[in-house]
Amino acid sequence: MNKQHSVTIKDIAQQLKLSPSTVSRALRDSKDIKLETRLLIRQVAEELHYSPNPIALSLKEKRSKIIGVIVPEIANTFCSATIAGIEDIAYKRGYHVMIFQSHEAYEREVASVHLLESRRMDGLIISVSGETRQFDHLEEMNAPIVMFDRIHESIPAHKVVVDDHAGAFQGVEHLIQQGFRDVAIISMAPWLSITQNRLSGYKEALKKHNIPLREEWMIHCDFNTADMDAAIRHLFSQPKKPNALFFSVERLAISCLKVLRELNLRIPEDVALAGFSDNPVSPYLAPALTSIRQPTFEIGQISAELLIEQIENPSATVEHKTIQLGTTLDIRASSLKV
Repeated sequence: MNKQHSVTIKDIAQQLKLSPSTVSRALRDSKDIKLETRLLIRQVAEELHYSPNPIALSLKEKRSKIIGVIVPEIANTFCSATIAGIEDIAYKRGYHVMIFQSHEAYEREVASVHLLESRRMDGLIISVSGETRQFDHLEEMNAPIVMFDRIHESIPAHKVVVDDHAGAFQGVEHLIQQGFRDVAIISMAPWLSITQNRLSGYKEALKKHNIPLREEWMIHCDFNTADMDAAIRHLFSQPKKPNALFFSVERLAISCLKVLRELNLRIPEDVALAGFSDNPVSPYLAPALTSIRQPTFEIGQISAELLIEQIENPSATVEHKTIQLGTTLDIRASSLKV
């Protein structure tokens, strides 16, 4: 067989001296074809490296076999690990994944949704941008949606999250139990679901241990290095300074290490650190960073399974649910009292 030639059902039929319709039905596992014939046809199809035409399949099934994924940033290891979980399930189920980055920009997120709709995607998995406060572009979609991590309750969709409140509570309580009672929190945009839930966990930990809440110690900033630098310098210029920082997103912790050193603050002797997400570099920092670990790969897998279930059962009544997974506290040197 010419290697440049795409193998078709007709090629398999000619080799086996069967009709193309018989081969087609056998490849769809039709029970009206004898099992031994189905097995033979599959064997020959594999030997010839037969691959179904995705365009023809999508026209026949009225599905594109394309899943759209929109994340804030692929460089974010939380997002990349979740995407790996999505692709793991999608590949096994015969779907292709188209990935877009919003780069924390609302307009880019909206443009990505519209582009995916024009490509006839079967469904969307999304974690919204840091700027997203309007959700018309999602509410108006005809395709099914699964939201993960950064979600919004108004969207009719399955949602996959971790217990952000409990994870933050555990991390902050650990700092307090190590003797670091003056804990500040560094978070992203206040309207994001993860910010709100992790902030509530922080507040509960302080309340449990009878520690007064200081509004000036609840800082919101993005991944902009200059903003982070200014926020940390302002925090430690106050008369009453924190002796621990809890980061609701761990990338913020990694970004602040340079300015802490410039301020001659030793970790953990002068200021203890803990962060949410467990970046792969966290164990290799000096000192290693205490982290709230999330089951990122599993989040992706569950998101893909939920979406494909809706895609393949379009007439089924859907009761949207929120699946909440647990987190794990990985204690390292950055939070241990010396």
